[in-house]
Amino acid sequence: MNVFYLSLIVLLVYMTAIFGLALWLKDNSIVDVAYGLAFVLVCWLAFLAFGEGHPRQWLLVVLISSWGLRLAWHILLRKQGEGEDFRYRQWREEWGETFLWRSFLQIFMLQGTVVFGVALPALLVINSPGPSLGVLEITGTLLWLFGFGFEAIGDWQLLRFKRNVENRGKIIQRGLWRYTRHPNYFGEAVLWWGLFLIALKVPYGAVAVLSPLLINFLLLKVSGIPMLEAKYQSNPEFTAYKARTNAFFPWFPKPGGLHE
Repeated sequence: MNVFYLSLIVLLVYMTAIFGLALWLKDNSIVDVAYGLAFVLVCWLAFLAFGEGHPRQWLLVVLISSWGLRLAWHILLRKQGEGEDFRYRQWREEWGETFLWRSFLQIFMLQGTVVFGVALPALLVINSPGPSLGVLEITGTLLWLFGFGFEAIGDWQLLRFKRNVENRGKIIQRGLWRYTRHPNYFGEAVLWWGLFLIALKVPYGAVAVLSPLLINFLLLKVSGIPMLEAKYQSNPEFTAYKARTNAFFPWFPKPGGLHE
């Protein structure tokens, strides 16, 4: 048994348990809450079983746990009173008789596989912590702090916007959302690049690049921006917003004014 096998077993058991809970609640979107918590669970169990107390190990476990707990809490708050997320409702209708096994494999087991791939920086460091911390690790931590702050602020601004009944049916275009249509996704991508830098000096640390690459691919091409924006394609306000605001990288909006 090593840190990688342990993590795979933990994720298999954990995601199977969440699948059972989702069946009971009839809400597959609880996997979004479970996602952040999966990182916390895997990192701490791996650290307790194989960690040596090296500062690099502590740093990664604490940073990832902070991110995972905040994300899970935010999604839980966002879900209150909303029921199952529209993406999961759509799959429930489309999959019909194959819903049970496709949910298990394509949602819960796939999510567990993603967690394993994205958590590679922490797993590699727990497996072998490498040399003392230096400039590269400080740079990675600062990058993580920037990304974490950008994601957290973006999520907070969106949650506050949606809780205002006057904004019902409207598109948020203020704060960080004035400069990018997805500040939370941008921030998340940035923080994982920071974690990669912290892990880079350990044996096989270059393999950790799979983590931010996977996150970027999912956010930009799969379940992030494409799936979310498809929901708003027929909204004229979103069409105008999209025409003047970058999808991912923050930048000043193109001429056209800000909707009041």
